Amino acid sequence: MAAASKNKMKGSQGQFPLTQNVTVVEGGTAILTCRVDQNDNTSLQWSNPAQQTLYFDDKKALRDNRIELVRASWHELSISVSDVSLSDEGQYTCSLFTMPVKTSKAYLTVLGVPEKPQISGFSSPVMEGDLMQLTCKTSGSKPAADIRWFKNDKEIKDVKYLKEEDANRKTFTVSSTLDFRVDRSDDGVAVICRVDHESLNATPQVAMQVLEIHYTPSVKIIPSTPFPQEGQPLILTCESKGKPLPEPVLWTKDGGELPDPDRMVVSGRELNILFLNKTDNGTYRCEATNTIGQSSAEYVLIVHDVPNTLLPTTIIPSLTTATVTTTVAITTSPTTSATTTSVRDPNALAGQTGPDHALIGGIVAVVVFVTLCSIFLLGRYLARHKGTYLTNEAKGAEDAPDADTAIINAEGSQVNAEEKKEYFI
Repeated sequence: MAAASKNKMKGSQGQFPLTQNVTVVEGGTAILTCRVDQNDNTSLQWSNPAQQTLYFDDKKALRDNRIELVRASWHELSISVSDVSLSDEGQYTCSLFTMPVKTSKAYLTVLGVPEKPQISGFSSPVMEGDLMQLTCKTSGSKPAADIRWFKNDKEIKDVKYLKEEDANRKTFTVSSTLDFRVDRSDDGVAVICRVDHESLNATPQVAMQVLEIHYTPSVKIIPSTPFPQEGQPLILTCESKGKPLPEPVLWTKDGGELPDPDRMVVSGRELNILFLNKTDNGTYRCEATNTIGQSSAEYVLIVHDVPNTLLPTTIIPSLTTATVTTTVAITTSPTTSATTTSVRDPNALAGQTGPDHALIGGIVAVVVFVTLCSIFLLGRYLARHKGTYLTNEAKGAEDAPDADTAIINAEGSQVNAEEKKEYFI
């Protein structure tokens, strides 16, 4: 017996219980396991933080329906605690009844799950330009939860954070406050408060608040065509945005009522002018009003003439090889009903205006040609008359007192005189 007792004590020197800390979410189930690598039939026991025995080997010692045996052997004693509460948190002890008794501690941590967050401070509607203060709060977290704000999927960093201990002195209530000034772009935007906590298994809890912002209308006039022409229809659409939505819109022309209701038909936000004419020129105004305010837009209408087809080409013949072509087209301008534009000589300088140089050149050529012909004929006539005069003057009349005597005394005259003289003799 003494030898057996000695062997038992020697064997017990290598025995030691092994445990691990456990973390469980409130309401979950915790598994407490105690293992012994070498055990010579020595009993194992689990006890709670109050040092109450829960299980001794496979025998249940505490009447608590939440505590169950998972596995019992000479090498392991495992028990489960279901529906864990915050009061179950603490240090549990596994004992190996050797001589002396050997123990191992396992700490059970119970996580307090934060309640679903709530957003407060929003009163609908909010006017554009107002300062909004939203508060997100959640309770029951252990440890304290983290709160983050998002707007348009973008996190907002500049927020206030507050942590308070709950009445049970184990969990916390945390709150966060977001301050910002709203504008019309915030209308319909979802502001999200997100609560992150290790008990949520990477699935955060969120609260969302959709903003409703009231603002004055914004107005824009859109024409159906960018180049309105006489005789064609025109639709002016008054695009108005506001909250509340302005309905209906008011159309005016040059500060007064529409002058021709039969031809200018208003349908909802559209002004339909059936057939445009020059009397429709003017400033059209669209005015939209809601409970917040009023806004307007203006459109200056200029009715353009319908372009005519090109007139036939006129060709002016001349004595030269140049051909002059004049093309006349009817165009329109914003200030006059029509403007005549001539197609000029392509060799003319760009941007130069004035008469057609080809036409002027043709006329000058004709005048020069006629002048040259006249000078030529006159020259020939004068040359012949002067030659005859010089010939008669040169023939034997040097001593004549005048031209008539010279002609009489000319050789020809003398010959004729002599012939006549001889004839009569």
